[in-house]
Amino acid sequence: MDPLPGLVGFAAAVREAGVACGPGRVRAYLDAVAEIDAARVGQLYWAGRVTLCGEPDDLPRYDAAFHAWFTGATPRPRSAGPPAIRRSRLSPLGDLGAGSSSEARDTDRMASDAEVLRHRDVSELTAAERAHLRELIALLRPDPPLRRALRKKPDRRGSIDSHRTLRAMRAAGGETVRLARERRRSRPRRIVLLIDVSGSMSPYADALLRFAHAMARRSPVEVFTLGTRLTRLTRQLRQRDPEFALAAAARAVPDFAGGTRLGETLRAFLDRWGQRGVARQAVVVLFSDGWERGDPRLLGEQMARLGRLAHRVFWVNPHAGADAYQPVQSGIAVALPHVHRLLAGHSLATLDRLLQEVRRA
Repeated sequence: MDPLPGLVGFAAAVREAGVACGPGRVRAYLDAVAEIDAARVGQLYWAGRVTLCGEPDDLPRYDAAFHAWFTGATPRPRSAGPPAIRRSRLSPLGDLGAGSSSEARDTDRMASDAEVLRHRDVSELTAAERAHLRELIALLRPDPPLRRALRKKPDRRGSIDSHRTLRAMRAAGGETVRLARERRRSRPRRIVLLIDVSGSMSPYADALLRFAHAMARRSPVEVFTLGTRLTRLTRQLRQRDPEFALAAAARAVPDFAGGTRLGETLRAFLDRWGQRGVARQAVVVLFSDGWERGDPRLLGEQMARLGRLAHRVFWVNPHAGADAYQPVQSGIAVALPHVHRLLAGHSLATLDRLLQEVRRA
């Protein structure tokens, strides 16, 4: 049986439950299901949760809709984690909802572990937890921010299109016709990711590059690494397979776990790429802990220059999520006046919040 109608129907049920999942999120959900084993309940649950939910308040609504759709039960709020799915005549995917009670308990436990993992600091994960985190990052389907384009398209409620209206009147012999209307098109806004790969950022480098890969495959994204030199990784990270993409990135970056010269590398980016158009009216995200071995004044000058070019500038610091964190590092201190938001970036949950900030930009 073709599962597509059931998957689309489930997305509609999630929307009816109060989750704002538009066509873009539904398309991302279908793409995610195509990449997983849909017969495994846990994977099916997380594919929908990662792609269809955009806010923390969406999670209990999604859980209730998932439970109701696959079991035929009355929707009810549940704690984070996939509900146990039983065989039901109402299951739109047929045997996909079949499973023993022990399998359901295992699925609940795995989902609970995954929810805990989403909030764990990446630098503290074991090898097995890092492997699981890679799977969760690969399921991300980020929606790019939109901007108004110069060109317009026909629309029922837009402004009056005088040219089309006059052409229609001439064709009708000068008789009054319905007014033609138009509005500006929307197009994705460019995103620029600048990732610090120095020694102090090495515990987070793999997760951040995988996050950049997930974004680069879905949005107009430019990716650069900063260390002792600047390296462009956009071409390498556009490969479909994340392992091939990360391997190509590792070969291209000569200064992994080296020193940090943020001011010099940022100036190189602006001179060669940013000033010529890459950073103009883009959303720029700089991932770094702010430790600067070069001249902090140079970094401050280049951050001011970047702020004048970009639409929004976000600085993501893995240490900013700690309760006692203070932005006193030399790089952070000079950059803050030119940054729109300082965000944490130590876990998958904080990266999800970053995606929300970028989308709202």
